[in-house]
Amino acid sequence: MAEEEREEPDEIEPDEIEPDEELEDEDELEDDDEELEDEEGHPEPEVTIEVSGLSLYTHMGVTAAEREIGQRLIVDLRLDVGECDATVTDRVEDTVDYAQVCETVYLVSQQREYRTLERFCAAVADRMIERYDVHAVWVKASKPEPPIPLQVGEVSVEVWREA
Repeated sequence: MAEEEREEPDEIEPDEIEPDEELEDEDELEDDDEELEDEEGHPEPEVTIEVSGLSLYTHMGVTAAEREIGQRLIVDLRLDVGECDATVTDRVEDTVDYAQVCETVYLVSQQREYRTLERFCAAVADRMIERYDVHAVWVKASKPEPPIPLQVGEVSVEVWREA
């Protein structure tokens, strides 16, 4: 059997490309990708932001001694953000910045005296809902060395709120 001759394609010089053959620009390619994602039916990811072990020194407590001396408080919180653009844009401006969340919790803890963990947790949850675009907030505040006569690992209170 004789080998068939293959014809090599002519090389095209860049200045020979016709206008209708030009490559799509990046924006058009990105739009096509978004359309494909929508057509494939992939749901937008739901985002939850968690902060664990935020340690604060507060003047909180039922007794005057607790409020005067102060004590360490550990705060954990979870923010249900839902869909957020940062999953696509990779920009902190398009989500809830957890550094700002921590600063906000600290400010709430210092702006007034709280007698109960319940009230403090509710104030934090309210501030999160006021300040950030979230669907729900879960806040847990723990006293690792509570001023009680029996030895315990910690005492804590949890509050959960929907926006």
